Amino acid sequence: MTDLPRTPSFRLDGKVALVTGASSGIGFGAAVALAQAGAEVVMIARSADRLTATCADIVKADGKARAIAHDITDISGLQAMIAQEGPFDVLVNAAGMARHTPALDTTEDDFDAVATVNIKAAYFAAQSVARGLVQAGKTGSIIQISSQMGHVGGPDRAVYAATKHALEGMTKSMAIEWGAAGIRVNTICPTFILTPLTQATFADPVRRAWITDKIKLGRPGEVEDIMGAVVYLASEASALVTGTALRIDGGWTAE
Repeated sequence: MTDLPRTPSFRLDGKVALVTGASSGIGFGAAVALAQAGAEVVMIARSADRLTATCADIVKADGKARAIAHDITDISGLQAMIAQEGPFDVLVNAAGMARHTPALDTTEDDFDAVATVNIKAAYFAAQSVARGLVQAGKTGSIIQISSQMGHVGGPDRAVYAATKHALEGMTKSMAIEWGAAGIRVNTICPTFILTPLTQATFADPVRRAWITDKIKLGRPGEVEDIMGAVVYLASEASALVTGTALRIDGGWTAE
């Protein structure tokens, strides 16, 4: 009788996951997905009221979750919180910011605000989680929510695309450095997802037509389209995956 290979588990029982930007959109979807897979989820966002409400929804559905209101741009506070609450087996950094303007109109304030959230905070969140894992002698998975705009460009998105391209390079370098410690670092790169962050874009008929024309599957993404990828990259099912980008873009970047 042939010994059959065993499919690695997608379960996350006994794992503790940290999700930033967890009060809505992709971050909330990631938190729900991890909790449904059995992880205890620590949810972070700036808005305490909304965060508490979304966390309560997960708990009502028999998930394990707790909320910590924190602004991730407070780097020293973020580092202290992660050191105190960790070590975390999984990080999903879903906090993000966009200020879309023509490149000729970008202000220094726009640039600094977007870069601080999308690059600086993402960098030090990953560093702090990885440091906790190394100190505890544990392996883990770090997942950065990037974008298809980390691989292509788009109108009015010079700053946003720049930060996401930087996030992709940062992820590859961290994966190289931390691989020996068993810490995997990857990105998820969605196309346009229907969330509060993208409402203004979808409200513009010209923009919406541009989006649906570029997405080969003919529709924008839903939060549910991201949830399976989060569980996959967090679990042993992706044990040999690091330094890579999982594009959930409906074929946008295929051309």
